[in-house]
Amino acid sequence: MIPSTQPLSPLRRRMLDDMRMRKLEPRTQEAYIRGVRKLAAYLKRSPDTATVEDLRNFQLHLVDTGSSPVTLNATLTGLKFFFDITLGRIELMAKMQPVKLPRTLPVVLSCEEVSRLLAAARNIKHQVALSVAYGAGLRASEVVSLKVTDVDSQRMTLRVEQGKGAKDRYAMLSPVLLQRLRTWWRLGHAQGKMLPGGWLFPGMAPMDPLSIRQLNRAVHAAAEAAGIHKRVNTHTLRHSFATHLLERKVDIRVIQVLLGHKKLETTSIYAHVATDLLREVIGPLEPMPPA
Repeated sequence: MIPSTQPLSPLRRRMLDDMRMRKLEPRTQEAYIRGVRKLAAYLKRSPDTATVEDLRNFQLHLVDTGSSPVTLNATLTGLKFFFDITLGRIELMAKMQPVKLPRTLPVVLSCEEVSRLLAAARNIKHQVALSVAYGAGLRASEVVSLKVTDVDSQRMTLRVEQGKGAKDRYAMLSPVLLQRLRTWWRLGHAQGKMLPGGWLFPGMAPMDPLSIRQLNRAVHAAAEAAGIHKRVNTHTLRHSFATHLLERKVDIRVIQVLLGHKKLETTSIYAHVATDLLREVIGPLEPMPPA
């Protein structure tokens, strides 16, 4: 959490303590506080005085002012924590219902586009970090959290500590990716950027890791330099990793494990964007004689 210069109210302090007790991620805490702050601004009074009708009208207000489904649901999640955990009055949320999110297909790059993007990275650190995102299918947060000791060249794995859902897992490490990592390690070590047991991709200071924002900026800069006009970010490389494996006939359950997905249905979305699979299907019109 970013420290505030204003004194905290007892109510906010209690909510912060409740979140800290449960070891919620800083970004989650910020999102929950943001939701309660929105309610207080709407009510123009303390949020703990809200009634069931107040909350219902607040949700209508969010809809009428153009809040996206993602923003609306995130706000409701924060309010649910506040009223259930901090106040112990979950019954006030009875008429607050999350909205259904529209299902969208992920943006996927072709193998040729991935190759161009990686080659266009501004420096070797960014190039190798993006190679890890694509070559191992890691999330941006997982890439920047890697340490030198997480690279296991004997077992050809990358150890992902406390990924999404606070779970450890192993990701694949291909020979090409290992070679790129070794090239980066030699350069980073010679420049004094790589500390023993330190971050695999340090930021400006060796003691700090590369940030997610810096990594996404690197993707955007590389995509622009490569002439790729699709809307891409670091997660696009993870989507491309899964899609390309599926197109190479890798079992979807294996891809599920590599991605660290809890449910197979989450992984199955890539079947909708694996265009190579679609091209192999013989349509029912093909066997018919020409008109």
